[in-house]
Amino acid sequence: MTTLTTSAWVRRFHPADDAATRLICFPHAGGSATYFHPVSRTLSPDVDVLAIQYPGRQDCRFEACVEDLFEMADLVIEALHPWLDRPVSLFGHSMGATIAYEVARRLEAGGHAPLGLFASGRRAPSRHRDERVHRADDDGIVAELLRLDGTDAQVLHDPDLRRMILPAVRADYRAAETYRCVPGSTVGCPVIALVGDADPHVTVDEASGWRDHTTGPFDLKVFPGEHFYLNDHAPAVMKTITDHISEPIAKPITEPIT
Repeated sequence: MTTLTTSAWVRRFHPADDAATRLICFPHAGGSATYFHPVSRTLSPDVDVLAIQYPGRQDCRFEACVEDLFEMADLVIEALHPWLDRPVSLFGHSMGATIAYEVARRLEAGGHAPLGLFASGRRAPSRHRDERVHRADDDGIVAELLRLDGTDAQVLHDPDLRRMILPAVRADYRAAETYRCVPGSTVGCPVIALVGDADPHVTVDEASGWRDHTTGPFDLKVFPGEHFYLNDHAPAVMKTITDHISEPIAKPITEPIT
């Protein structure tokens, strides 16, 4: 079997060369590939988990941030070309769900239809809100991150760390908040939407709108919790993923996402 080398965009924490399928994970705004390290640890070796590392953060912090989700999807597709030798599924949380959708569209156009798209914590592409977090000052962006409880508060209160992470966070919010999907766009693969019932950024109705963006099967999973509901419901989220992948995984799920 050919050994593949990961690019700056792709992280493969627990290589699973014999797995029948791959799961490609897309982080939230301000997030990084390491968010999915526990997912990789849990699903390996049954599923080969890849996590996308957007530029402008962690070891890629000196690379220019991307402020357009269409451009982001194009760049991700380039990085994924070596990894399409077996079926893939896509999982994206928040902004990552939108990027995963645009990547799925491109994969299908290129003849590599994914097994499924898991859209977590994100409104359907055609459901728009007039959000302007990216225009706020640094304190405003920090307040939003604290409200969502997805970033370590100690990091946000450290001036040096704040200066390091906020440019990528602002760029991500700009990309997510200015995104407008192609009218009438769809994918043909199954779409599974996952949402917390108290998420301030997406209602259950807005999540159910994903059904309008697939010509294939649609499913909606509602969990107790807010935007980062998946941190408290990792076993159920993992089960949702594995139930929709061609070869179910019998390995018990005990690892939290964070």
